[in-house]
Amino acid sequence: MDKEERKTINQGQEDEMEIYGYNLSRWKLAIVSLGVICSGGFLLLLLYWMPEWRVKATCIRAAIKDCEVVLLRTTDEFRVWFCAKIRLLSLETHPFSSPKSIANKVSNGHAVHLTENPAEENRHELSKYSQTQSQEIRYFTHHSVKYFWNDTIHNFDFLKGLDEGVSCTSIYEKHSAGLTKGMHAYRKLLYGVNEITVKVPSVFKLLIKEVLNPFYIFQLFSVILWCTDEYYYYALAIVIMSIVSIVSSLYSIRKQYVMLHDMVAAHSTVRVSVCRVNEEIEEIFSTDLVPGDVMVIPLNGTIMPCDAVLINGTCIVNESMLTGESVPVTKTNLPNPSVDIKGMGDELYNPETHKRHTLFCGTTVIQTRFYTGELVKAVVVRTGFSTSKGQLVRSILYPKPTDFKLYRDAYLFLLCLVAVAGIGFIYTIINSILNEVEVGVIIIESLDIITITVPPALPAAMTAGIVYAQRRLKKIGIFCISPQRINICGQLNLVCFDKTGTLTEDGLDLWGIQRVENARFLLPEENVCNEMLVKSQFVACMATCHSLTKIEGVLSGDPLDLKMFEAIGWILEEATEEETALHNRIMPTVVRPPKQLLPESTPAGNQEMELFELPAIYEIGIVRQFPFSSALQRMSVVARVLGDKKMDAYMKGAPEVIASLCKPETVPVDFEKVLEDFTKQGFRVIALAHRKLESKLTWHKVQNISRDTIENNMDFMGLIIMQNKLKQETPAVLEDLHKANIRTVMVTGDNMLTAVSVARDCGMILPQDKVIIAEALPPKDGKVAKINWHYADSLTQCSDSSAINSEAIPIKLVHDSLEDLQVTRYHFAMNGKSFSVILEHFQDLVPKLMLHGTVFARMAPDQKTQLVEALQNVDYFVGMCGDGANDCGALKRAHGGISLSELEASVASPFTSKTPSISCVPNLIREGRAALITSFCVFKFMALYSIIQYFSVTLLYSILSNLGDFQFLFIDLAIILVVVFTMSLNPAWKELVAQRPPSGLISGALLFSVLSQIIICIGFQSLGFFWVKQQPWYEVWHPHSDACNTTRSLYWNSSHLYNETELDEHNIQNYENTTVFFISSFQYLIVAIAFSKGKPFRQPCYKNYFFVVSVIILYVFILFIMLHPVASIDQVLQIVCVPYQWRVTMLIIVLVNAFVSIMVEASVDPWGKCCLSWALGCRKKIPKAKYMYLAQELLVDPEWPPKPQTTTEAKALVKENGSCQIITIT
Repeated sequence: MDKEERKTINQGQEDEMEIYGYNLSRWKLAIVSLGVICSGGFLLLLLYWMPEWRVKATCIRAAIKDCEVVLLRTTDEFRVWFCAKIRLLSLETHPFSSPKSIANKVSNGHAVHLTENPAEENRHELSKYSQTQSQEIRYFTHHSVKYFWNDTIHNFDFLKGLDEGVSCTSIYEKHSAGLTKGMHAYRKLLYGVNEITVKVPSVFKLLIKEVLNPFYIFQLFSVILWCTDEYYYYALAIVIMSIVSIVSSLYSIRKQYVMLHDMVAAHSTVRVSVCRVNEEIEEIFSTDLVPGDVMVIPLNGTIMPCDAVLINGTCIVNESMLTGESVPVTKTNLPNPSVDIKGMGDELYNPETHKRHTLFCGTTVIQTRFYTGELVKAVVVRTGFSTSKGQLVRSILYPKPTDFKLYRDAYLFLLCLVAVAGIGFIYTIINSILNEVEVGVIIIESLDIITITVPPALPAAMTAGIVYAQRRLKKIGIFCISPQRINICGQLNLVCFDKTGTLTEDGLDLWGIQRVENARFLLPEENVCNEMLVKSQFVACMATCHSLTKIEGVLSGDPLDLKMFEAIGWILEEATEEETALHNRIMPTVVRPPKQLLPESTPAGNQEMELFELPAIYEIGIVRQFPFSSALQRMSVVARVLGDKKMDAYMKGAPEVIASLCKPETVPVDFEKVLEDFTKQGFRVIALAHRKLESKLTWHKVQNISRDTIENNMDFMGLIIMQNKLKQETPAVLEDLHKANIRTVMVTGDNMLTAVSVARDCGMILPQDKVIIAEALPPKDGKVAKINWHYADSLTQCSDSSAINSEAIPIKLVHDSLEDLQVTRYHFAMNGKSFSVILEHFQDLVPKLMLHGTVFARMAPDQKTQLVEALQNVDYFVGMCGDGANDCGALKRAHGGISLSELEASVASPFTSKTPSISCVPNLIREGRAALITSFCVFKFMALYSIIQYFSVTLLYSILSNLGDFQFLFIDLAIILVVVFTMSLNPAWKELVAQRPPSGLISGALLFSVLSQIIICIGFQSLGFFWVKQQPWYEVWHPHSDACNTTRSLYWNSSHLYNETELDEHNIQNYENTTVFFISSFQYLIVAIAFSKGKPFRQPCYKNYFFVVSVIILYVFILFIMLHPVASIDQVLQIVCVPYQWRVTMLIIVLVNAFVSIMVEASVDPWGKCCLSWALGCRKKIPKAKYMYLAQELLVDPEWPPKPQTTTEAKALVKENGSCQIITIT
């Protein structure tokens, strides 16, 4: 086998990884051990940080099949390395298992897909009982998932449950009987315990992990160095700071673990009943469940400990933990294809497509419905971390690294500082050798330069701004679980909004109905609750076709269904358990109109039994429900009017879908026009249909009939028109975003024209803008896929369609105002089906459509995520705002996801708003921008602090001097820490501006700003350092020097030689040191003020009172000790006395320095760009972001946007003149 082999696991999935095999090598291990000893343990740390080096340094390549260690690398842009140890699972240890057969199954890949018949498997095992030869399976665990070696595919693969490759038929035929105990034991051995374990690491473990962070190691190195150099005070200050930082970080990490642990622990261990093969029922702990077990759902409900598919009965489930919607959902049993009258073919079971039949882990079953004597049963399909909740927890435990330019640039910047430190390091060594300094001193001083250049306080300083922003967000009701993302939110330039409940009010109001009689629409009617209609099929459909249920006596269910049911004023009654037992079959839910609506009053019969005997009473029983499915866009029920022989089928759903399932002769001719009129006005339209079923369909047959058998050949009954009002704040918020040049996109599950209408109402599409509908059709009957382009009728009608070109395409803009390119005059709208076809067959068009796509209707949850990805692919920073219901994936994938629901689904989203209003979006972007600018300010300030101090020390090293211990302490603690923690306090600017903050540290203006300040500071420091030597009173300082007295005594010559060495062995007290100390102290404050920019992203710094007060106090203090020396302070800070006129001269140097610094910083924005573009040559700059570049290209593209009534075919662009035109919307 090839030793260099490389395989891929989880192919095509989000967590796809390359895998390499290694075996431990003794001689390599010996060499590494020696290296560790020689390097004083540093090599060990390096190998701890780099798993790839660790494995390669101690192991040799081996075939994956026989290796001891695997090295994994993600295939995404981050290329993260992991390593895992191969373990062996011995199968002979278990009394129930027959090792040979099991091992065969695993090696044959059977364990990977559990599709075999458990009973057969069991017989197969028992026959092999006698064999005792040892069998072992190789596996490794990565991110809480076990990967087993699979001989069939010659690779590792994780154990799948019944959620892949299992047909609906086999779930009934092979898995509905339950497992034998032997089979159960065997599976438990492989699948392990069914629990989502979030181990809360001990404080000690977390501490070790935190302390071994490269930065803390560097701080430890600095502290040891300072202690050898007797800088005890500053060392102590850094130790205290590090301890505070480590403790706060440990506290927040542990708190998150505990929170997650508590969230998961709720259902970790409950007692459940499972059915075994011989009909017996056994009670076991939920932790013992394995895929294939048949679980009995208790009457009074439970919290699901696993994912399971219902095969008997129905359940009402609260799925708010997963979806964010607190509306109870009705789950029905999986259709059994073998019993169906019209077979569905052998459809494969999939938890996503069959989610209406699947009970998900962590969701709460509120109550169950059942046949008498028959239990409500569900087959376990996934356990542990494979469940939907397990995957959610995994994504929180092992998040994808967020890639943000700021952090990448920060590392580059640190590298530059390290390079500068290297130069200083070499300079110090050479200078010290030339001046014949002791070796020990040389080592300490040269290493000291490194600790000065790379400031140990940097991480604390960088996070300060984010922590403050998080606190400000909390005040306005936005909670954040991923603080690093606050900075990224400052970059957002496109926000996707969900429509219902986000842009519009949550509930819908019934506006009216429009019935159809004899294939003709009647006039719209407002009141449905009247005697005329009470026995009509239309009202019967409204009364029965819903998924409402009574929970503790209160009607609950989908808000739309509730509104519809309330409009007719009927009463819903559900059977109690006793009644169900009495009638020996599942008792239907019964609906009936209130007494006063019935034409003739009948004698009151209150007891349920009497109701069945009084045919005069009009009531309808709901016999079977086919729940609403977003994929099918409809729901249907089979119902029966009391006393009728035949049953009725009622269906409601999206009008286009319903009309297509009705007899064409029952659909009015003007159906499309009427529908369009309503949807254009922004109404939500639902169509109803009905048909009588054949009398041969008995109650029992109906329970097993397939959906498709019922849902066809219907009679079209008319439309229900619901109104979905815009939220009050929506138009204003969207206008703010547009003014700030932030694009807005609508992603909704609703009808296309309704969505376009709402987009126009809320100002997302302006009245004069054109809307181009892209209708993509998949390849069919040998024809290629194609897109038909229609222009939706705009409000300002255009006289002839060719005039669109001149109007719709903006005049070519200068490249400076590229941002304005987004403000174009046409928008694309498409539905989810078209979006999928375009993604699959028109890859080259995707970026162009992303540039102007504004309305995406009828989008499924995974399509929302794909849309966010497509937008990110053209370099947009995407925000997503949704109510958490079906937006989880998109909220997680976006750069900044804000969930408007406070339910547990908000775990998926980095931000959660307490108030369900989109006004949180501009607030979050403002705070993000402020935090981003704060990060830049702090970074620039820290860079200058290290360079100023580095230069001060380098200048003083040249005369074999240095800054004193208390001078360092004063600069680092009193000036730097105070300034850094107060300069981050600037609140965000009041409104969003069109200008956008730079995305990285390495941008023209920023580099220009930092470099110019470095040059200014170095210049003025050097000026002071060399000028003091030119003063008439200057001399090499000694204890008896007295430059303050102009009448200087002359006896010092003889004495200074022996005194100096005794008193100041470090040679700290001298005129140069004092001059450099004063000038540099002022320089820190000058750059702090210069860099504390306010507008347009933050409030001006004079409004940051803490900062202003701190800076004033520091200025006053330094001025005071400079102009009016105090003996005790001078003694502590080791400052020497200098003549008064030199003090005034230093003040003038400082004032000029301040003036120059602030003037240069003020001119950075206009001048920085000019200088940099001049330096880079006068070539025309290609915009960095793909979408800007694309916008430039499209301006000169005569074929774009597509003309109305044209068709684009896959692989070729065809202009049709009339042969292939599609009827357009007019």
